[in-house]
Amino acid sequence: MQLLTLPPSPALATSIRATAQVFEDPKSKALLAHLQQVAPSEASVLIIGETGTGKELVARHIHNLSARRNRPFIAVNCGAFSESLVEAELFGHEKGAFTGALSAKAGWFEEANGGTLFLDEIGDLPMAIQVKLLRVLQEREVVRLGSRKSIPIDVRVLAATNVQLEKAINAGHFREDLFYRLDVVNLELSPLRERPGDILPLIRHFIEAYSKRLGYGEVRLSPAAENKLQAYGWPGNIRELENVIHHTLLICRDGLIQSDDLRLSNMRIERQEDATATDNSTEGLLERAFQQLFEEQPGALHEKVEDVLFRAAYRFCHYNQVHTANLLGLSRNVTRTRLINIGELAVNKRRTNDTPQSERMLNLCI
Repeated sequence: MQLLTLPPSPALATSIRATAQVFEDPKSKALLAHLQQVAPSEASVLIIGETGTGKELVARHIHNLSARRNRPFIAVNCGAFSESLVEAELFGHEKGAFTGALSAKAGWFEEANGGTLFLDEIGDLPMAIQVKLLRVLQEREVVRLGSRKSIPIDVRVLAATNVQLEKAINAGHFREDLFYRLDVVNLELSPLRERPGDILPLIRHFIEAYSKRLGYGEVRLSPAAENKLQAYGWPGNIRELENVIHHTLLICRDGLIQSDDLRLSNMRIERQEDATATDNSTEGLLERAFQQLFEEQPGALHEKVEDVLFRAAYRFCHYNQVHTANLLGLSRNVTRTRLINIGELAVNKRRTNDTPQSERMLNLCI
């Protein structure tokens, strides 16, 4: 069995990352075969998957199969830093570059020089940083914050996301040119519920790992417990499975895990019940918002709805006219004229509390 694990770290206790990955299911075996083909190259790789599916483990395996295996592997969560600090963290800064910069510091690109830099949750990067990241990837050099001197770098970039970047591009939240720079190789990790062949091997691994940690002897699964674990949907993927096994070992008795020992979340069941009770499609949400609007204001609705549509789209696109026009499928001139007419170009933001409930509902739908 091919098993990948993260290096031990105190931070893993509170992390949402998967700490183990196996490749027993046919889908996982196909992914592993593809991964082994592309790993020795220098190509950038975009890893796509839900939270907890093991994206960092896959990135580390790519690094270990490459010629850079004996060089640094640096993993950075792009969503972990404030917008004001992310540039300094990635590209470094000089002394006095900003308040609190008491000394010069190398960024993560410099730290990973010669090796691999894994940028997790790449979709969380602010647009301004995306521009600078694209330049770094193209020029293969960084300029520290507060400096004019460029520093050559030799780094292979692996990026990961749990969102569809194509939608972020259409919404104006992610640069298309950066996407294509990162997406030379695309690896998609299926959620655990779609690769059931991996569930039992992972369960056995975590039972063994936590039994040793807790000083237990052999621990077995009853047939009923095994069936319950295999039938569950695992919305939290591998990390949820690990937490369930850890908790179960704390309460099970006589070295045998019974079905009643398992504490599984009912979150997914509730979501399915809600979906059957209510139409949560875009059309359904709009219809309910319109229904409330009809009850509140039964006159001049066409103009009001159009105003709300333009206003919501403009805010969704972070007050960018070009992106708003693209989102609505209109020309920039038409979009700009309408935004001027409704006063959005003069006053970009209004307090949510001043907006009628029906308009807020339309904003959510749009």
